[in-house]
Amino acid sequence: MDKQWLQWAKELQAISQSGLAYSKNEFDIERFQRIREISVEIMSKYTQISNTKIRSLFANETGYQTPKIDVRAVIFKNNKILMVKEKKDSKWSLPGGYADIDLSVSENAKKESMEEAGAVVSPKRIIAVLDRNKYVNDDFPYSIYKIFVECDYIEGEYINNIETCESDFFDYDNLPELSLGRNTKEQIEMCFKAREKELLEPIFD
Repeated sequence: MDKQWLQWAKELQAISQSGLAYSKNEFDIERFQRIREISVEIMSKYTQISNTKIRSLFANETGYQTPKIDVRAVIFKNNKILMVKEKKDSKWSLPGGYADIDLSVSENAKKESMEEAGAVVSPKRIIAVLDRNKYVNDDFPYSIYKIFVECDYIEGEYINNIETCESDFFDYDNLPELSLGRNTKEQIEMCFKAREKELLEPIFD
């Protein structure tokens, strides 16, 4: 039963969101609204977060529900990997975040690298596309596909911003405390191994 409640809540939310998007019958719409409310109540019960906040974060979208996209820039310099310190939890991650609409994967990687680390990069290849929740055991309500993009480092200087408070390059054997919801040690190891390969087949779940 470990985390089964979370799976139920997410499935109910997805069913209700799709139902609300496509149903025309007012009675069906009412039923799907109630299903969505039940999913919010389950999340609130087990996380101790208010219904109002859960609703605004977890049940606030319309249309058919699909996974979110998180693009992470993998940047090396002198055999060290570039990481940024997140303001939210004071832990470290690869530069990146939710993909912006109207930007390609490579454009998002370049944007996040500059905004979070002040790094000018040239996206080179995709290392992996991974399902976040297969690697992190927490109560996160969304499904996310994480795209790891290897980038060539051109130049850079950290610029103060609203998301990160520091950036630095690290050896694999001397990694800082990681922000595990954003990247795990195994994923960082994957990036180091990928860099050693001239020809690379992207990894995907």
